[in-house]
Amino acid sequence: MKRTFELIAPCHFGLEAVLKKEILDLGYEISLVEDGRVTFIGDEEAVCRANVFLRTAERVLLKVGSFEARTFEELFQGTREIPWEEYIPQDGKFWVAKASSIKSKLFSPSDIQSIMKKAMVERMKGHYNVTWFPEDGASFPLRVFLYKDVVTVGIDTSGDSLHKRGYRTLTAKAPITETLAAALILLTPWNRDRILVDPFCGSGTFPIEAAMMAANMAPGMNRSFLAEDWKGLVPRKFWYEVMDEANDLVEQDVKVDIQGYDIDGDIVKAARANAAQAGVDHMIHFQERPVSALSHPKKYGFVISNPPYGERLEDKASLPALYREIGERYRALDAWSMYLITSYEDAEKYIGRKADKNRKIYNGMLKTYFYQFMGPRPPRRNQENRTIETETE
Repeated sequence: MKRTFELIAPCHFGLEAVLKKEILDLGYEISLVEDGRVTFIGDEEAVCRANVFLRTAERVLLKVGSFEARTFEELFQGTREIPWEEYIPQDGKFWVAKASSIKSKLFSPSDIQSIMKKAMVERMKGHYNVTWFPEDGASFPLRVFLYKDVVTVGIDTSGDSLHKRGYRTLTAKAPITETLAAALILLTPWNRDRILVDPFCGSGTFPIEAAMMAANMAPGMNRSFLAEDWKGLVPRKFWYEVMDEANDLVEQDVKVDIQGYDIDGDIVKAARANAAQAGVDHMIHFQERPVSALSHPKKYGFVISNPPYGERLEDKASLPALYREIGERYRALDAWSMYLITSYEDAEKYIGRKADKNRKIYNGMLKTYFYQFMGPRPPRRNQENRTIETETE
């Protein structure tokens, strides 16, 4: 009989709605949406499907408990109450990999980690009737969140963060993560019938993620996950079935117009290599080219990009001219939309137009803005009375 779990999917702050839609599209029920994470209900197969198919989650955690704790004694007792023996076998390797605390009495990550480990050992000693654990089996790392004195405990099923798709071996100076790039593309109305150009493509993350979406290629197809080794908890057959499902969905011969430019020839070579690793190099045209050469003869395309924002002081001086250039090249395109993620506060001023929408998104600890300049929608085919509509999310 299948078991039912609560699963927690952390994501970038500001992108919870995108992840929520992805989870609903996979067919699972949402139980809670909080800042930076979405909790949903699923079975053993859901553990596999969430890891393989979710494009915007950072990892998938199996929730094992939640309780209030204002003292270390309450933390110890609450942790000991969790039925660890239902999840972790006698030879399992278990530890608190990460503890975060917001607005809570207990805030020292190292203390939280050591007390919880002691409590887990005590509980499991009683169940397995041993005094020592070899911890030489499968890994069960814990992730713990304390918020307003409520402790939420999850076992990490993913291992490496899910942004590690397995294709990006070479990176640019300030790379955007795969999960963030995917979420930003999903925030736009772009689809595979529309043109996409990234004039600051770096190591190719935006074009590669777009190509994977166009080919219906699951982001987790080319990597492994920690929970694959949890034989008792998530039987191996579910992983095989989900990988078969992912392979069956791929459309290799889809025709798209996706382009990536960068002024740095070496990084363009790296982008091509990354695209080849992802299996989408035949779908993307990469070129060494400055933003001043941005042009396209067709209408209704999309610019989606992460332009420089002057991480170093000496770069800051060149930003006004660069963003002016972005604005000029955008105005020269016919009926296009443009979506830019940048932390540069004066982006709109120098682009020469106020964004139709502006969304605040945290890229790690860096506050960035996702500026959305909406172009007109293409007219619907076979429509006589054509009115120009603006693109919306």
